[in-house]
Amino acid sequence: MKAILKIISLIGLLLTMIPPVLIFMGSIDLEETKSLMTLGMVAWFGSAPFWINRRTEDGRQKSEVGS
Repeated sequence: MKAILKIISLIGLLLTMIPPVLIFMGSIDLEETKSLMTLGMVAWFGSAPFWINRRTEDGRQKSEVGS
């Protein structure tokens, strides 16, 4: 499940970074850029909170457990 959320997050990030480059190159218009970036924003903010900085059962962050 966590891997799927990471893939969705990555796709969301790509959808927010690639359209500005495409509009600069003249490949797409402004409305397409807005739509793609909105979709990317929703994908990122909808999936990233579920896997970034997850805490373990004892309240420590996962990066602290391995130490």
